[in-house]
Amino acid sequence: MSSVKKINVVGAGPGGLTAAMLLAKRGFKVTLFEKEKSVGGRNAAIVKNGYKFDVGPTFLMMKFILDEVFEEAGRNVDDYMEFTKLEPMYRLQFDDVRLEPTTVKEAMIQQLDTNFPGSREGYEKFLKTESERFKKMYPCLQKDYSSFKRFLSLDLLKALPKLSLGKSLIGVLGNYFKSDKLKLSFTFQSKYLGMSAWDCPGAFAILPYVEHAYGVYHVTGGLSEISQGMAKVCEEHGVDIRLNSPVKQLTLDGINVTGVELEDGEKVFADETVLNADFGYAMKNLVPPGVLKKYTPEKVDSKEYSCSTFMLYLGVDKVYDLPHHTIFFAGDYKKNIDDVFKNKVLSEDVSFYVRNASINDPTLAPEGHSALYVLVPVPNCTADIDWLENTEVFKEKIISAMEKRAEMADIRDHIQEEIVYTPKTWMDTNIQFGATFNLAHSLNQMMHLRPRNKFEDLGNCYLVGGGTHPGSGLPTIYESGRIAANMISKRHGAVFMSNNTQT
Repeated sequence: MSSVKKINVVGAGPGGLTAAMLLAKRGFKVTLFEKEKSVGGRNAAIVKNGYKFDVGPTFLMMKFILDEVFEEAGRNVDDYMEFTKLEPMYRLQFDDVRLEPTTVKEAMIQQLDTNFPGSREGYEKFLKTESERFKKMYPCLQKDYSSFKRFLSLDLLKALPKLSLGKSLIGVLGNYFKSDKLKLSFTFQSKYLGMSAWDCPGAFAILPYVEHAYGVYHVTGGLSEISQGMAKVCEEHGVDIRLNSPVKQLTLDGINVTGVELEDGEKVFADETVLNADFGYAMKNLVPPGVLKKYTPEKVDSKEYSCSTFMLYLGVDKVYDLPHHTIFFAGDYKKNIDDVFKNKVLSEDVSFYVRNASINDPTLAPEGHSALYVLVPVPNCTADIDWLENTEVFKEKIISAMEKRAEMADIRDHIQEEIVYTPKTWMDTNIQFGATFNLAHSLNQMMHLRPRNKFEDLGNCYLVGGGTHPGSGLPTIYESGRIAANMISKRHGAVFMSNNTQT
């Protein structure tokens, strides 16, 4: 670069941190603004009286992407955090059958033979077919889609026959398995996208595949430690991380972003701005009124959004004999999913997820105690649900379900700390409609049709995070940060090496 360029990054979530550390390594002067007192966004931690909880993500998939972005930042990820590969990956608990998926193929097939006789051939077919799909699709997820030409690429043409267009995720799994419960065992991953398996595009069958192929990891201290590690790398490369610094709005010259104005009135100018705020919130609150054309407030509201989540973070003075990750399926799972996504009501019979990480990680709670994380998919705030009225009743329903179905009969006697997040809580933290997983991943909101990393409506502005391409989930959010960093680097002639095959 002929001169040092200044970059503003708004939001220290995983996408903003990824972009910041890569750009700083490549010689840019980066300032990172975060409204909270710590980095991480939805990948931060809640710490209370000795208990530590991840706010959001608890599954680390596709660890190789995290390895790559640290390597591109000139660092080894293992110097910043400790990883444990979980085997089995998790437990799936139905009313009458239990499955504990593992990357150990022989052990997985043995479980299938026991619980779902005759399904081993389908599993072999699943691994082979989805491996081929993943190899074709992965390059498409790494593209920037800044133009229609970038969209209609050779990579996409190669991937098209593998996209299962017109088929849902549950439909694709029907190609491999006959048992409904076995299909569901490979489709619950659609919750990472905040979508119903009956509506989620079939191409996302690559999600269970990457788990079975590459495994699921825990980070000692919780996945929030990833954000802390990234922040440390940022500081080592000279990033000015400004916490407790909420951005009021972007500053503009016509439609070109020139910098940011903070809530306290300070203006900080830059050559480029990376926006890591929630997409819907940012479009409606961080851009002066009347500027946006493609993403007006009305158009933003009309988009399809993911479900939300009801969260319980429980500090308990006991360690329960439950796996690290357990998903409990409702008896009538289809009705439960329809209640969340179509009927938009609270189900009588719920599905829920419990992370009991303290059995593997003693750093999360005092000795002999546990930090339990409980997630329940629920409708987002477009539903007519009064959470002030329903929170306590719904919380009691979930704790009762834990007593009966998670075999925690004495849980109420051991709760020492309790934190509750509802969809309203998420919305109050600047998440559009409280849609925890951001924009839905329907076909009309994917790749070139999803908000692009080089933002279409504003100049000198780049988007990262779950609401932009490639989508929600930690690995794809890291990829969004890398895509944005690469585009800015190329624009300004910064020399860099990247594992991203699309550079």
